Amino acid sequence: MTSGPLLSSARKIAAAIRRKEVSPVEVAQAHLDRIEQLNPKLNAFVDVQPEAVLAQARAAETAIVRGEDVGPLHGVPLSIKSAIDVAGHRCEAGSRLRAGYVAAEDAPLVARLRAAGAVILGVTNTPELLMAWETDNLLYGRTNNPWDLTRTAGGSSGGEAAAIAAGLSAGGVGSDGGGSIRVPAHFCGICGLKPTPGRVPSTGHYPKAGGPFALIGVVGPMARTVEDLRALFAVTAGWDDADPCAAPVEVRELHEKTVDAVPIGFFADDGRTPVTEETRSAVEHAAVTLMDCGFRVEPFRPEGLEEARQRWWEFFGVAGGMILEPMLRGRESELSPPLREFMRWTQDARAHTGESLLAAWMGRDAVREKILVQMRRYPVLICPTAAVPAFRHGERQWQIEGKTVKYLDTWSYCEWWNLLGFPAVVIPMGYSKEGLPIGVQIVGRPWEEELVLAVAALLEKERGAWQAPPPLD
Repeated sequence: MTSGPLLSSARKIAAAIRRKEVSPVEVAQAHLDRIEQLNPKLNAFVDVQPEAVLAQARAAETAIVRGEDVGPLHGVPLSIKSAIDVAGHRCEAGSRLRAGYVAAEDAPLVARLRAAGAVILGVTNTPELLMAWETDNLLYGRTNNPWDLTRTAGGSSGGEAAAIAAGLSAGGVGSDGGGSIRVPAHFCGICGLKPTPGRVPSTGHYPKAGGPFALIGVVGPMARTVEDLRALFAVTAGWDDADPCAAPVEVRELHEKTVDAVPIGFFADDGRTPVTEETRSAVEHAAVTLMDCGFRVEPFRPEGLEEARQRWWEFFGVAGGMILEPMLRGRESELSPPLREFMRWTQDARAHTGESLLAAWMGRDAVREKILVQMRRYPVLICPTAAVPAFRHGERQWQIEGKTVKYLDTWSYCEWWNLLGFPAVVIPMGYSKEGLPIGVQIVGRPWEEELVLAVAALLEKERGAWQAPPPLD
């Protein structure tokens, strides 16, 4: 770990601690110092308790000194999105309606991270009730992108992505109902995994996973490298009986020859929402890189994506708005502008009847079957994460290839996979003309996270070392 603990990978930090090259206390203190220095500019963390962090680190150091068996993340400083319960920390989901709420116990995935030896630094900023692709709220304000402070870090896991990219945290956990892990990862130049619903327990997340939210919303790891995603995924995955989508699927090891034999399809746009030239180039670069590795990679865009986008809005927008409206009624003056905007969009749509919700549910299953059948030919797909790189605070539309691309349409490249329940990894693969990172998605079939991560790891190896944002100080 030649550059010290900051901006190193979580796996390298853990290995250095096990070799006694650096102590957990030194690592924790370095990250606390970094948070003190840079968080005023980024506004990534909303609750950090230094004494509690150092107490965890001292306990980790004692275990090393005593020669005890330690977990795979022993001494590694991680952060958690403030929509997931961390005992003793605020879990307000960026909302004044939950101001001051402190979690009494850890969510199962947080408990699993602690059992693996992780040191929890604190919790990170979100948009209010997670309903935006940028991070800004009336409780804590906006989070800035470490690549350019005039731009957003994305949402809803924007604080998490900014913290990891800037070296305030070695990795962590976000959540994703329509791109909320993948868009911030893409904007901030890190990696993120949206798993299959139920693969990593969503228990302890707010809003609670249930009904339509359980079908499309997940929690998952975020980190600077794919290998760190793998490590976090392996620790947090597994059955939890309070997760309505949980399934007893064990984490598997894949043989290299099994991965190499998988055909891969790719597409650089969906035929509806154009992407920037650099985004197209990043997808094509990923495809060519995998071809050069010996994979059979061919142009392929599944039929049914537009129907999937529309069905996603019936769940996330229409049904989601119906779930939120009763708790927000009469408190509109307390809501942040992005949440008020989201609720206006949902109110423009006709509320579900029993018949329309049933039709949406059956339509979702039909389009899922249609796309899964097509993916028998290509079990892995490569595509954009979003139409644009990180946008300036407050922007709502962009001109691409002579067409006006509006805010909601820009993230459709993520929304399909939420509706369908497919796992997807984002990995940085290029830069915009302004020097902003551009990530591509590697998408697989349900419960095949291991394959998606394996392909992403090969792509990362060929791409070269992770690049940090320019210095902020």
